[in-house]
Amino acid sequence: MTFRQFAFNNVLRNKRLYIAYFLSSMFTVMVFFTFAIFAFHPVFSGGSINQNALMGMAAAGGIIYVFSFFFVLYSMSSFLQSRKKEFGLLMTLGASNKQIRLMVFLENILIGFFATVGGILLGLLFAKAILLLAENVLIISESLHFYFPTLAIVVTFSSFLFLFICISIFVSFILRTNKLVDLIKGDKQSKGEPKASIFLSILAALLLIAGYGTALYVKGIFVVYAMIPVIVVVTLGTYLFFTQLSVYVIRRLKRNKAIFWRKTNMLLFSDLSFRMKDNARTFFMVAIISTVAFSAIGALYGLQSYLTNGIKEANPYSMTYIPWLDDSEDVIEKDLRTINTLLQEERIEATMEVIDLNYYEISEQNDRQLIVRASDYNRFAALIGETELDPEEHEAFVVEQSEGIIGQGRKASEVLMNANVPLDNGQQLQPSRVVESKVLSETNGYYVVNDSIVDLLGAPGRSDMTAVWKAEEGQTEQLIEVGRTLQEQLEYKVFPIDYSLYEINKAYGPILFIGLFIGIVFFVSAGSFLYFRLFTDLDEEKQKFRSIVKIGLTQSELKKVVTRQIAILFFSPIVVALIHGFVALTALSHMFDYDLTVESSLVLGCFAIIQVIYFLIVQFFYVNQVERTM
Repeated sequence: MTFRQFAFNNVLRNKRLYIAYFLSSMFTVMVFFTFAIFAFHPVFSGGSINQNALMGMAAAGGIIYVFSFFFVLYSMSSFLQSRKKEFGLLMTLGASNKQIRLMVFLENILIGFFATVGGILLGLLFAKAILLLAENVLIISESLHFYFPTLAIVVTFSSFLFLFICISIFVSFILRTNKLVDLIKGDKQSKGEPKASIFLSILAALLLIAGYGTALYVKGIFVVYAMIPVIVVVTLGTYLFFTQLSVYVIRRLKRNKAIFWRKTNMLLFSDLSFRMKDNARTFFMVAIISTVAFSAIGALYGLQSYLTNGIKEANPYSMTYIPWLDDSEDVIEKDLRTINTLLQEERIEATMEVIDLNYYEISEQNDRQLIVRASDYNRFAALIGETELDPEEHEAFVVEQSEGIIGQGRKASEVLMNANVPLDNGQQLQPSRVVESKVLSETNGYYVVNDSIVDLLGAPGRSDMTAVWKAEEGQTEQLIEVGRTLQEQLEYKVFPIDYSLYEINKAYGPILFIGLFIGIVFFVSAGSFLYFRLFTDLDEEKQKFRSIVKIGLTQSELKKVVTRQIAILFFSPIVVALIHGFVALTALSHMFDYDLTVESSLVLGCFAIIQVIYFLIVQFFYVNQVERTM
């Protein structure tokens, strides 16, 4: 058997550990290859939005590639830790340091080569489905047809082959620093009872409480100012939580006889403190990486919801027409005919309302103020299902939008309620109540008065004409086409809400799509870290449970103990990451003053479900591996 065959057989014999490394690497290659397919697709040869998507995908590919370097490095290092004894035996049998390093180099190159080829083949297999998905998410008018991505294959293969060669050389280089006695002893060396500092444990709790409290307390622009300090405090608190506080809590539980001596808790807690201490850095890394994934995807999804829903709230009509100030009546009539003709051609059922917005001088200090007769207001209110207003003859209602801030943090109602409306007969209208409404988009607020009073207001200082259309539900596609045509013909006179939302989603689609892929890569990598740490100790766990079974541990008790251990180790960093993500997204909602509960729950819930499914799969194979040795 040649040395190359020996290295190849080593990979096959250790396929249980290598399979996660191989599949995770292959998935990373596939994602990078997918971005390469997009980047070199013929559709992305021109256009501003397409160029933005191209630049974003190139940046995302760079992020994935850099992250892949550290991921592969960590994966390989974790795998080598479990093979210390094997290396020691080989050196005892006469293998030199150079041969050991060469063996590790060949093994890693072998895995890297097949992972790269497998990722490219898998990417080609699902390329058409991913292109169809991207076509809808990115909202691209052209079809992303399938093509054979020769350049993408070359770039992906050369990039990842170079990455695996660099990692193999680096790992082979650091391997020679181990001493033979350490390699022979391997995991037999006593680690001693894990200890935790009370001071550092308390500090961990205080840091997390302070970070969470600050993030949840600050609002508006202060969220940005507090972001960096909170991230630093919570990150340090997370590290101390896993290295100190968790170990301290487990030791306290072990001292509680009622808990420690209950059923199989002795087996659970006796080993748990060791494993928490050994895996503290892994858990910290998984928690932080998962938090980044949760927060990034949640923030992108929440921001899209904030933008689209904000526009819908501020613009309840399907289309709004506002002519230029110097437009003549003939121009306005021509524009209205153009709009109505397009609606008829597309067979869009829509109701039209027109209003003259009259602005009056109500005081020397105030600018001209919009005053609307009740009948006009009620026509528009009926169009969108708002409550109609019926002010008395000498009464005025102040109407404002819920977000009607006019300057220096004051709401429009605070100004209008303190100003009276003068009439020509010397009397004044006293504002009596405030109504929040989106019937008319006037950020400075306005008055609604009885129709009989309007003639006593005198001549308006300015009069603007506005027309709106409210279409029936289920006509979105036709409205988008009409909106696109009107934007070309009437420029900025018309605001078609459906077309505007379409353009926003089209521009935002690449950002959301890229963020989603990067987040998934981070999350899958975090799960792979847990898999590596779990299966690294499998041989030791088999030996331990084999001994315990001999003294009376039943098969059901064994399965219960193993499952509880896996669950605690598997979900500890994820639960911490979910809490971090929830706090981060809540702070984001405070910054925009917009409720992101639904968006946060959807994102975090989806990741939690994925993690549960991942746990069930890992638990099934892990328990089977342990039970086979009994």
